[in-house]
Amino acid sequence: MPTGVHLRDVRTQLFDAAERVLANGGPSALTSRAVTDEAGCAKGVLHRHFTDFDGFLSELVLDRIAAVEARGEVLAEAAGTGSVVDNVTEALTDVFSSVAVSIVALITFRDELRTRLRTARPRGVPLVGDAARMLARYLTAERAIGRLSPTADVGTLAPTLVGAGHLHFADRGSAPASLRPMVTAVLSPVLG
Repeated sequence: MPTGVHLRDVRTQLFDAAERVLANGGPSALTSRAVTDEAGCAKGVLHRHFTDFDGFLSELVLDRIAAVEARGEVLAEAAGTGSVVDNVTEALTDVFSSVAVSIVALITFRDELRTRLRTARPRGVPLVGDAARMLARYLTAERAIGRLSPTADVGTLAPTLVGAGHLHFADRGSAPASLRPMVTAVLSPVLG
């Protein structure tokens, strides 16, 4: 690999390369060599920017959690607009049609990564727990304006939707459109 190639945004390029490796080969295929080969750079580039490979993976997961949190801001602002079912379906599709399912597998696969993430984020399973909190915030806002029943148990609905969404996309062959009936089934008893 060439060592003199300038990378514009090293973090983004390496994270995107890791996602491609992860999506194509799963957690066992994800090595520092596979990431740098995919990014088209020397292996030393990764180690110049991160303490070690698990540090890189930890930063990757935290970066993807930040994206879920940003998506949560957009979703919370959508309360009162569109259809609740459509908003939730779109949010779950955004989270799980990306590499989130593979990242959850990665967290499960790598003990050191899990340990580091628990230090940084001690609550729940990283990414999945963040997605549940994103939906809970949105559903709470919808309940407050009367689009969900006042008795809707948001604390149960949000993780139920995230768990079902995760299972839906786990085989990587499910179409996002087929997610809507599940979201409808979960939410229909509480829609206002």
